[in-house]
Amino acid sequence: MYIIVKAGTQQKEEFLSKGFPEAVRVEFITGGAVASNADAYFDLCFEEEGPAFAGITQQPVFVNAVIGTCKELPANCIRINAWNGFLKREIVEIAGNDGSLIANAEEILNALGWKFQVVPDVPGMIAARVIAMIVNEAYYGLGDGISTKKDIDTAMKLGTNYPFGPFEWSARIGLGKIASLLHKLNETDSRYAVAPALDKEVNEL
Repeated sequence: MYIIVKAGTQQKEEFLSKGFPEAVRVEFITGGAVASNADAYFDLCFEEEGPAFAGITQQPVFVNAVIGTCKELPANCIRINAWNGFLKREIVEIAGNDGSLIANAEEILNALGWKFQVVPDVPGMIAARVIAMIVNEAYYGLGDGISTKKDIDTAMKLGTNYPFGPFEWSARIGLGKIASLLHKLNETDSRYAVAPALDKEVNEL
């Protein structure tokens, strides 16, 4: 199996850290011409740079589109949660709205030896939606003067055994992405109203 991946430095490291069998050939690209004979493509820079494989219409393309849904993507695209830190998780989230395409995606991920979960095709999937809410609540607490970022991170790690505190998560993922997801979710659910302190910090970046 031959796979072409467009990834940033951290995403490449996380992709490689998951490992894959010797029978799978993986080629990383940063730009330029793209071979059209790969079995699958991974566009992990999609949210930052736009589509890298627009000319690929037959083979499946795994797209790091955590905020947008498949309705906004070409028919051969499968969403994958590849925000910084998420590819390192034991189980990778994917989403799609076509049964045969999902079956093809499952075959590819099985060939890679990756564990995965098919999740609903909604903004944020599952894990990113939960993390975004946790980060948002932490910013509400910060804005109310409950504690400092450092102390809130420490309390969350000690109290819940999370690997990172909410502000550490936001730094890894990118606060702008967290804010964009929350605003998208808030369009249909007021529980995701963005904390003023979070919006203020994003506007100051």
